[in-house]
Amino acid sequence: MMRALWSAASGMLAQQLNIDTISHNLANVNTTGFKKSRAEFQDLLYQTLRPAGIPLTRGTNTAVGLQVGVGVRPDAIVKMFTQGSVQVTNNPLDLLIEGSGFFQVQLVDGTIAYTRDGSLKQDANGDIVTSEGLFVQPQIVIPPEAGRVNITAEGKVFAQLPNQAEQTLVGEIELANFVNTAGLSALGHNLFAATAASGEPILGIPGQAGFGSIQQGSLESSNVQVVEEMVNMIMSQRAYEASSKAIQASDQMLSLANNLRQ
Repeated sequence: MMRALWSAASGMLAQQLNIDTISHNLANVNTTGFKKSRAEFQDLLYQTLRPAGIPLTRGTNTAVGLQVGVGVRPDAIVKMFTQGSVQVTNNPLDLLIEGSGFFQVQLVDGTIAYTRDGSLKQDANGDIVTSEGLFVQPQIVIPPEAGRVNITAEGKVFAQLPNQAEQTLVGEIELANFVNTAGLSALGHNLFAATAASGEPILGIPGQAGFGSIQQGSLESSNVQVVEEMVNMIMSQRAYEASSKAIQASDQMLSLANNLRQ
């Protein structure tokens, strides 16, 4: 019965983590470029009361063993990098990656982070930056006197300069990809960092093999499906309740055992 108490308690803790993950997904349903998370679990070690295959009588062995599990534990919280829906904004610096890849931005400490959030801006010097002022890499500068800005599916940035009939190429967007995107470390602010699990970034031109193309004037919405998350929340809540019932049943059994009289 004590084993049942600890097993049920581990189940309640696991479902609490699951609810935390689902709540985070729902809170970011309108966050541009957000990727939902999924909690994964695994069973704990088993107590072997009788191994399988041990001799019982002459010429006979046990066909199955006698093992009792001792609960569950969180194994991983995995980011799901499926494509989010398209939100058309008609803003020339709103960019959507159709397919795989990440924009590269430079953090204040000089390191490179990666994002799917393409809501870019132009600072006072003409540099293309994120909403927090982080420079897009490779750095792209649009002259202050430039007029209309066009960005092709291949990431080429053209600007209309005064007294010129044709637009001028002022920069090119380069995307990064990873062998294992689930291994990226979330930094918050819609940013990810490379890790040993994700591997080194693979750089390439948008639209080439393995990289998505750029769509100007659109943004990628969150890939959170509200109905799916609500169903997952209900299932997690019911599992939490079931584990609490197991604790109550174990407590009642212990109470009966303690009150036994000879």
